[in-house]
Amino acid sequence: MSKDYSRRDWLLLFLKGAGMGAADVVPGVSGGTIAFVTGIYERLLNAIKSVNLEALSVLRQQGIKALWQHIDGTFLTVLFSGLLLSIASLAKIITYLLANHPLLVWSFFFGLIIASVIHIAKQIDNWGAVNIISLIAGSIIAFVITSISPTSVEPQPWFFLVSGAIAICAMILPGISGSFILLLMGMYGHVLAAVNDRDFVLLGLFLIGCVIGLMSFSRFLSWLLARFHEATFALLAGFLIGSLNVLWPWKQVTSTYLSSKGIEKPLTTSNVFPNDFAVLTGQEPQTWLCLGLMVAGLALILGIEKLSEQKA
Repeated sequence: MSKDYSRRDWLLLFLKGAGMGAADVVPGVSGGTIAFVTGIYERLLNAIKSVNLEALSVLRQQGIKALWQHIDGTFLTVLFSGLLLSIASLAKIITYLLANHPLLVWSFFFGLIIASVIHIAKQIDNWGAVNIISLIAGSIIAFVITSISPTSVEPQPWFFLVSGAIAICAMILPGISGSFILLLMGMYGHVLAAVNDRDFVLLGLFLIGCVIGLMSFSRFLSWLLARFHEATFALLAGFLIGSLNVLWPWKQVTSTYLSSKGIEKPLTTSNVFPNDFAVLTGQEPQTWLCLGLMVAGLALILGIEKLSEQKA
């Protein structure tokens, strides 16, 4: 962003960060998706990968101001301030909504993802064989990952570091949720328990893993975007399509697990049609309201896209 950006622009960036934070704590929704559809994905990757040995050289030779510009410091500070504040506060609201109005929340997210696929597809000019194969491969990968049954483990401390490195890679990939990856690894409850218990040793290991994964994987993604731009976009669009599997609102619970607080929660589910959902669960499927929220999610992203085009 240029220096003449207004406070309104920085506020919007803060809110984008808040949206990423809120998404990252929900198994099935990716903060990378939010970054992608709000137009900051590539800039975020470039800012993260700029924190390197070259940055140390810039600091020594040109000082703190030059370093801050080199790493896009204001952008990262504003974005991650929104992300962290969201995890601490907004995430509780989303968790409440998921617990009490899951059909409505997942319907809205479903519409968001469909619009996101449309948004990404527009960035691809040539739908040749390579891009189509990338799209299909991304869809299959995301579908398989979101279909795997989660495991349960009693982790050693070092596994917190490993899980942090893996989960953060998923968090910056559109369509693949880092929280869901933690659930698959059997670490979701353990990480939440470490947060609740303020176990700073385990949390420190987890965060170190996140930093290692973020610094390495962001470089790999930037490399892909620089050399195979459209194929990478097609792959990411495929990730989003495959993730629709886990975002489908109407589900039948097939197994459960106990959270760190001893609360029984769904572990594995199967997708069903609204009418079947009503028969199997005895709950109102709220079909028309859910469809309306899907359309609302779709319209929101396409509206943001229109506004961005007008501003450009």
